[in-house]
Amino acid sequence: MSDCEGLMMDDSASAASSMEVTDRLASLEQRVQMQEDEIQLLKSALADVVRRLNASEEQQAMLTRKGPTKDPTGLKKSPSADSCTGKSARPMMAALPLRPTVNNGTVLPKKGSGTLPSPSGSRRDAPAPATKSTVKRTSSSEHVGPQGRKESAGDARGNRTRAGSTGSNSSGKKASESKLKEPVFNAGMRRVTHCKEEGYVKMYLKGRPITMYMPKDLVDTYSLEAKAELPPKKLKLDWVYGYRGRDCRSNLYLLPTGETVYFIASVVVLYNVDEQLQRHYTGHTDDIKCLAVHPDKITIATGQVAGTSSDGKQLAPHVRIWDSVSLNTLHVLGTGFFDRALVCLAFAKSNGGSSLCVVDDSNDHVLSVWDWQREERLAEVKCSNESVFAADFHPTDANIIVTCGKSHLYFWTLERGTLVKKQGLFEKQEKPKFVLCVTFSENGDAITGDSSGNILVWGKGTNRISHAIQGAHEGSIFALCMLRNGTLVSGGKDRRLVSWDGNYQQIQAIEVPELYGPVRTVAEGRGESVLIGTTRNYVLQGSLDGEFIPITQTHTDELWGLAIHPLKHHFLTCGHDKHVCLWDSVSHQPIWTKTMEDAVQSSGFHPSGAVVAIGTQTGRWLVLDTETKDLVTVHTDGNEQLSVMRFSPDGNFLAIGSHDNYIYIYAVAENGKKYSRVGKCSGHSSFITHLDWSVDSQYLVSNSGDYEILYWIPSVCKQVVSVETTRDIPWATYTCTLGFHVFGLWPDGSDGTDINAVCRSHEGRLLVTGDDFGKVHLFAFPCSQFRAPSHIYGGHSSHVTNVTFLFDDSHLVSTGGKDMSIMQWRVV
Repeated sequence: MSDCEGLMMDDSASAASSMEVTDRLASLEQRVQMQEDEIQLLKSALADVVRRLNASEEQQAMLTRKGPTKDPTGLKKSPSADSCTGKSARPMMAALPLRPTVNNGTVLPKKGSGTLPSPSGSRRDAPAPATKSTVKRTSSSEHVGPQGRKESAGDARGNRTRAGSTGSNSSGKKASESKLKEPVFNAGMRRVTHCKEEGYVKMYLKGRPITMYMPKDLVDTYSLEAKAELPPKKLKLDWVYGYRGRDCRSNLYLLPTGETVYFIASVVVLYNVDEQLQRHYTGHTDDIKCLAVHPDKITIATGQVAGTSSDGKQLAPHVRIWDSVSLNTLHVLGTGFFDRALVCLAFAKSNGGSSLCVVDDSNDHVLSVWDWQREERLAEVKCSNESVFAADFHPTDANIIVTCGKSHLYFWTLERGTLVKKQGLFEKQEKPKFVLCVTFSENGDAITGDSSGNILVWGKGTNRISHAIQGAHEGSIFALCMLRNGTLVSGGKDRRLVSWDGNYQQIQAIEVPELYGPVRTVAEGRGESVLIGTTRNYVLQGSLDGEFIPITQTHTDELWGLAIHPLKHHFLTCGHDKHVCLWDSVSHQPIWTKTMEDAVQSSGFHPSGAVVAIGTQTGRWLVLDTETKDLVTVHTDGNEQLSVMRFSPDGNFLAIGSHDNYIYIYAVAENGKKYSRVGKCSGHSSFITHLDWSVDSQYLVSNSGDYEILYWIPSVCKQVVSVETTRDIPWATYTCTLGFHVFGLWPDGSDGTDINAVCRSHEGRLLVTGDDFGKVHLFAFPCSQFRAPSHIYGGHSSHVTNVTFLFDDSHLVSTGGKDMSIMQWRVV
């Protein structure tokens, strides 16, 4: 809150009491004192530099007067030289790291949210994971961008001009002395200091000081150097909700074990639908894009994109070959050879499956053939500079590979370590824009589906069309599957699933309901059944003449909102796809789904569990009945996204944190059915990121995009500035990422936007975080030691947008942003 804003009258509080004025004055005095402290530090640092410069000049003058001397100890003969150059040369170097205090130490003037890195900002919207990662993980030497550096320099200059008029020397001296006694930890962008007299810890994020006062009973005993313990519990991945169908193909298969295998984010899921059990292969570190099953139906190959680890190291795209029974990794192929990502994988069917063909996502879409057991590359060739959608070996000849994609169909022959290309000739047939999928008939003919809706049959061993089914589908054909009994099944953008006999005559056609979206991939199921993956991320199970039931589903756009039912094993998710979904964490099935008019950002349950509040990206918010999903009420506050919806523990208030820098407060009656606006809390100079209520529902704490921590009495929308009032408040939840009890979770070199979500367990011993590097961290609570240790869990391949414990702490739920996955972890 800038000083002038602080003195503005809030629209809902015209009768300001003298008490409020005193509070504000106290706040201003406190701020001035802090600024004096910083200025004093600057002065002493400058004085030190001037002293050293003078001494250095004197020394230089003396040496010039003396002329050259052979005595190597000549430097030490002068007392001034002794004190300033001989021994001090090293201390001066050692003192250099203090210089950032010129930037970091100043109290920066507040900026509007426009100049701040938004947690949902550009970095996450970068389309390619590689770009996302490199932008995120610049080396810690780049503390501030050029713009930031300019601002810091300006701020320092501004403060220096004020320095002359503020504070008497005596008080300044005391302040600087006490400052020098504080232990200081310097960690890239993050400096942490401890002031024992005042009982606070100060942390710097991007040069901004964040002062966090500790409870009174810790003031005498707290030590910043004390070692924090690892948490008493661990997490085990229990269930993964969702499937990646929107932009991946041929990624759904049934194994002889009865498990359906598919992937989402960086996890391969092996799901036994009958027994309702999931197993997970978690060897990958970033998005998986393709999957192939060996003819032995046990060995599986999966390919991942290039990524960057949280410490900035580039992770190369590669193929992992693993055992689906033991889940052990057998081989890793192509690290350092592939570029960007892997788009297609296939095992040979005729030579015992000893060959694997791979197409990467480089500009030339290089096709390579591997002896995967020896990890040897047998051949490689530039496939096409256009997109490649499918690659497969001929079923009876391991030296023939077919690839297809944008405006091409190629038949490759492997001859003595070289791949020779023959182009598919469309002749009288109009050439389609995209050839989207390929399979083979029993007699060895290749069969393709294309963007014109035609199925074309290519005679075995030739590159010419032997048969054409014109207009098999309206629009693109995304999937072709040859069943054991010789029936061909095609699925496409028109949501139709069509079966064809051996003479390519249509047997029957069914339409997949619109809710599930177009058919992306088709696989043979058990007996007569088939499995379908759709572009809306559903996996459906059913027969070619009956109903289809979804066996897994997830959101289809970035996922941010997550709320836990206060009394049941239910949780609610909502995202930018406008869908709100209530899940049962025991059956792992959705209880209901509802579509909104706007993209959804946040949610929160009433303590009774009867209703849930939903915040959108447009300033509209709604309340739904939890049982019936009926609309209870709808309101609008501002026109920006609502980042937090939080009911008070007693259920009498709802606090809404908005991107317009305000917190809107509503009084709640009739068990969450009736809402009346109390006012808005105005004081933050950036968007609201997190909110927590006190146990007694009397106070609210908030964090903002510029790392402010403010306290409020929400019933009157007044800010509380008295440290003595706020330092001992017990909080009902800990979801704020800034505060004394949680500051230890910030990693070295963090820029302040790396941690998206925090949640303390209800029994109060665990703290979990979700970060921008796809990791879930489990800490012990309280987490108030610098560099606190944690257990780290992968699985998400995008920024983890939200994390929270179920009401009984038995499980934890995490949501992924761009990967759209929901992961449920068992606390063990």
